[in-house]
Amino acid sequence: MESTTTEPYFVFMNHDPEYERLRADRTNRGVQELDLYLSRKHDELLANTLEAGSYKKTLSFVIVDGFSVDITEDQANVLRSAKEVRIVEKNQELA
Repeated sequence: MESTTTEPYFVFMNHDPEYERLRADRTNRGVQELDLYLSRKHDELLANTLEAGSYKKTLSFVIVDGFSVDITEDQANVLRSAKEVRIVEKNQELA
């Protein structure tokens, strides 16, 4: 049975030389380029992997090449199989 409840997951990407190059540029322009690059990259992965409207990306992370997204467990498994993805982990609150 397919899960329908969405929960927050963290998705971290595999090594990307372009990310490393842009991250090394500490100028204002470099920071803006990195933000745009990661947002577009993460949005494209989701659009190419999951059904439109079935997920909600909440944040792209600049310090690491990753993002937060509200998805189902089944969608998390789909993302885990994407070649660009290193790890997908469900967000867990600490008591």
